[in-house]
Amino acid sequence: MSSPRQTPLHAVHESLGATFTEFAGWQMPVRYSSDTAEHNAVRTGAGLFDLTHMGEILISGPQAAEALDYALVANASAITPGRARYTMICNETGGVLDDLIIYRLAEQEFLVVANAANAAVVSAELAERVSGFDAAHSDVSDDHALIAVQGPSAVAILAPLTDTDLSSVKYYAGYPSTVAGKEVLLARTGYTGEDGFELFTAPGDAEAVWQALATSGAEHDLKPAGLSCRDTLRLEAGMPLYGNELSAELTPFHANLGRVVKLDKDADFVGKSALAAVAEKPTERTLVGLTTEQRRAPRHGYRVLDAHGAEIGEVTSGAPSPTLGHPIGMAYVDREHSEPGTALQVDIRGRNVAVQVVELPFYRRNA
Repeated sequence: MSSPRQTPLHAVHESLGATFTEFAGWQMPVRYSSDTAEHNAVRTGAGLFDLTHMGEILISGPQAAEALDYALVANASAITPGRARYTMICNETGGVLDDLIIYRLAEQEFLVVANAANAAVVSAELAERVSGFDAAHSDVSDDHALIAVQGPSAVAILAPLTDTDLSSVKYYAGYPSTVAGKEVLLARTGYTGEDGFELFTAPGDAEAVWQALATSGAEHDLKPAGLSCRDTLRLEAGMPLYGNELSAELTPFHANLGRVVKLDKDADFVGKSALAAVAEKPTERTLVGLTTEQRRAPRHGYRVLDAHGAEIGEVTSGAPSPTLGHPIGMAYVDREHSEPGTALQVDIRGRNVAVQVVELPFYRRNA
């Protein structure tokens, strides 16, 4: 069995006292101090994340847009250079293989960013799907490190390090830029529910960019942040996690993300007919938010019960919410039990704990 890969920032994480975990074949920092402290720093100041484990695939050529129109549920042709789009790659039955962000770097060039655990699958699928077009596929994951600075102070921290006017960088945009004198793709994207930026750098430049951000952030309560608080941040923001809220057995419509499926685009695409059929008829189960005033949190895989104790769903994600001060969770439940305000129960290790259905997200930042 091969050893997990290390990111170019591994020595930095060690010097910061990180605790590591193996994730998707990588040795990644799970925390540096405490999960709650790192979570709260992102909500009130800023957090600094190493996301180098993500996958990057470049699709280029005269028919790059048409190829992605066919490969993904998005209307890639409608994305203008410099902008990004959240989308998904589905199988023929409409099941989600991964959720993605695609950046249109130029008229004939797109960068597709995949989740670490699915990067190989996405790369292989895209290679096959674009092969019938005048477009080239290149897995460029090894050419990139990825650093994210997320939180209300992200602009103040990044601004002194770049000549890019950050006020002109819209949400879900990405432009070539320099940070601390290093060439980057500077994107206003993230997975925390806060404003922030993701910086794609050459692996050899990652440490210089990280250290410059850390120095600039010293007066803005910037903290290094690991995978653990990233999970509670995205949960509060109601953002799905592949393997929890998304899977090859579930369509985007199950997760209330049918808006990303562009059934009205001119191009045919993989899974279109199956997704069109699902769009016509509501799914039997749907994703909801759950809250409880009890101490114990609902966790992935726990059974959701109705008021009479009958099983009507399953928790997909759950944790104590540092921001809200009580446990929260997401779950798939039978549609007739999905109305906000509905009283349900979760079987937490043999004890039925009262929960209430709420609208997602649990937390929304002030614009």
